[in-house]
Amino acid sequence: MAKRMNGEGSIRKRSDGRWECRIMDGYTENGQPKVRSFYGRTKAEVRKKLEDFQASKNAGINLDKKYTFAEWSTIWFESHKKMITPTTQESYKYTLKRLNNYFGDRKLDEIKPLDVEMFLQGLRDEGRSDSALAQCRGMLFQIFHKAEANDLVRKNAAFYAEKMRSQNPVKEKEAFTADEVRLLMEKLPKDKMGLSIRLMLGTGMRSQEIMALEPRHIHEDGSVIEIRQATNMIKGTTVVGRPKSRDSYRDVPVPPNLRWCAIQLRNTDKTYIWEVGKKDCPCNSSYFRKKYKETLRKVDGVRLLNPHNCRHSYISHMQNLGVDMDTIKSMAGHSTVNMTQHYLHVQEKIRRHL
Repeated sequence: MAKRMNGEGSIRKRSDGRWECRIMDGYTENGQPKVRSFYGRTKAEVRKKLEDFQASKNAGINLDKKYTFAEWSTIWFESHKKMITPTTQESYKYTLKRLNNYFGDRKLDEIKPLDVEMFLQGLRDEGRSDSALAQCRGMLFQIFHKAEANDLVRKNAAFYAEKMRSQNPVKEKEAFTADEVRLLMEKLPKDKMGLSIRLMLGTGMRSQEIMALEPRHIHEDGSVIEIRQATNMIKGTTVVGRPKSRDSYRDVPVPPNLRWCAIQLRNTDKTYIWEVGKKDCPCNSSYFRKKYKETLRKVDGVRLLNPHNCRHSYISHMQNLGVDMDTIKSMAGHSTVNMTQHYLHVQEKIRRHL
């Protein structure tokens, strides 16, 4: 067993191959040392559980309390919401309300994988979508994961619950073909929307990032666009806030043949490039999509796909050029390579049109 500094416990590899960390956590009522143990498949996993445990203690969480699901889910959400956008927070609140209606008063450590399966099956019987089921299961996994890391439950009930098979075919992500991209680059007008669509196709920026763009975020020579914020819809109102995730903060290189677009968009005295109507406020997403569709309809030979399909097209084009997945992940602002890999089948469809 490797000894560690005071308060960091000791770590050893057990005979069964798992790693264990033991730490002294005060004393019992009769004066005996209270020892906590954390287990994991790797040393790093054990250390992470120890870090979570210490962070929870520092946050004032009573780790000896038998929390109800509602009590612990509230603690989890207050901690987690700092890492997500306001729009995502609103979505999480809706899902959390659904979970608390079912599990709320039950003791956290008494909820079993079968209970999770019955809950999800109930949603399926009510006719809830596969997306709603996935959101509930994903949130349950996160809630129980934090509880497991803090030694409040022995196992993550959501992890061991059987997955609900999708009843709907996977909806294929659409992307513009190479011919469609060529037509758009040539035929789009040189107004604000035409310039924006070209940049979305050539850089993979999200429409929410375009709408929140300020002239100061574009380098003078148009070579780089700094993504520092994005628009979010909060109860029907457009606000400028953080990008979608921490990985979405990035500097996007602009292809040389499109830098003129970035320079022209930069040439405005408004606070936001897509400021429409009210001063110092970006336009809302409904207006942006309306103008986007109006512009696309004027280009013959191009399908009317959504703004986000420009992003699909960019990622697929990068894959087709042989750019490695880690680089594409970084340039697109994805949190994981797995998210980027979801676009692989789009690439195959584009190849058939080359």
